[in-house]
Amino acid sequence: MTCWFACRAAENDPRTPVSHARNGQYREAGPQARHVRGLFRLLLPILMLVATGAFANEPQKLAFRVGKVVTMDAQDRVINNGVVLIADGKIQQIGPAGEVAIPDGYQVIDRPDHWLLPGIVEAHNHAAGAMRDLHDYVYLTNPGLRTLEALEPESENNKRSRAAGITAALNIPGSGNNMSGFGTITKLAGESVDDMLIRSPGCLKLSQAGNPERYWYGVSRTFMYYNLRQTMEKALAYHQAWERFEKGETQEKPAFDLFWDDFRPVFRREMISLVHTQMYQVVMTTVDMLAKKLKIRVLLGHSTFDAYKTVPMVVEQGDIHATTGPRQLYFDRQQGRIMGIASRWWHGGLRTLGINTDSPVIPQEELTYQAAMACYYGWKPYEALRGITRISAESLMIEHRVGSIENGKDADLGLWTGDPIDPRSACELTVINGRIVYDAQEKREF
Repeated sequence: MTCWFACRAAENDPRTPVSHARNGQYREAGPQARHVRGLFRLLLPILMLVATGAFANEPQKLAFRVGKVVTMDAQDRVINNGVVLIADGKIQQIGPAGEVAIPDGYQVIDRPDHWLLPGIVEAHNHAAGAMRDLHDYVYLTNPGLRTLEALEPESENNKRSRAAGITAALNIPGSGNNMSGFGTITKLAGESVDDMLIRSPGCLKLSQAGNPERYWYGVSRTFMYYNLRQTMEKALAYHQAWERFEKGETQEKPAFDLFWDDFRPVFRREMISLVHTQMYQVVMTTVDMLAKKLKIRVLLGHSTFDAYKTVPMVVEQGDIHATTGPRQLYFDRQQGRIMGIASRWWHGGLRTLGINTDSPVIPQEELTYQAAMACYYGWKPYEALRGITRISAESLMIEHRVGSIENGKDADLGLWTGDPIDPRSACELTVINGRIVYDAQEKREF
């Protein structure tokens, strides 16, 4: 861009300034410099087209004719011998093969022995961006930090994730602080961050025990709860001041503060707060302090150890989602036996339940294996599959775009050899925004 500004200046200055000056005097451009500048002017439109993604792969017109379409929609439709049409990056039509005609101009993918499912959604990811730029242990609460700047298009982690049928993720800061900033909801394909982005900020990331206790010389839960609460109350006061002004209750316009402004969707319940919270006492505090008193939408981010014992109060609250992982089992010393964590939450009555990898703690591409482990320890396979598609999308408030195969939704799909919860199954083809981003026939990842 420096060269471009130099060229523009040259058109308005007879002295033709170039990038060289001697003793404060302009040096006239020679023939070679003028040739380079002319060549740059010629190439500039092409460079700008590339920079704006004009040469990016466009969404394809695809027709899937498969043995089974598992829609994960509200009716839980499963269509045997089904056809799904996608165009312009969206799902266009779904139905039995005998009822859906494939128009001319569509690339037909005919796999009569395969399953077509929604793209899998990871609700707890630290691996969609540059790892070293993900987290800063500055203060115990860091409202001003964002993961948006850490996203890394076409990273190796994202490529492996796509090969496992994972199409979207919530990329969040770590849990070394009680408040580590705001996360980003992103697709796992795209030539730029703008191509990938679903929502930014996508969530507020909070942590209530375990890792934050190691902050500097160590802090107790008592202080952590106090410190987190006072930070949230400052943000709430900012939001309420703006609400009073917007409703006409006061003529005094508050000063805009970038530090606190991203909290406003949190208190309007338009954005979730993902909370690193795991054992009984900590989850109980999460429900009481954040969901009941501050009235924000909460996604329990680990829900492990004996946290399932809080399920009555979580269900009573009625608006809390949970994902279990990366730990899927717990040895209960009182009962002297191993408990399946997801199973205990489910049998306690929680239906807004999903699975996470906490990647890279567990590699992102092993999310379906985590779900399979949850089933091995007592959960139900179909509910586990729903938990990593539709329920995960609902927990992130992006179900209007992804998480199920429905007309008008984003064309994010995975073509599998069988049930993804069965570890013997493999993802053979992945589509994001109507583009094939992984094809095992061209290059198998694993």
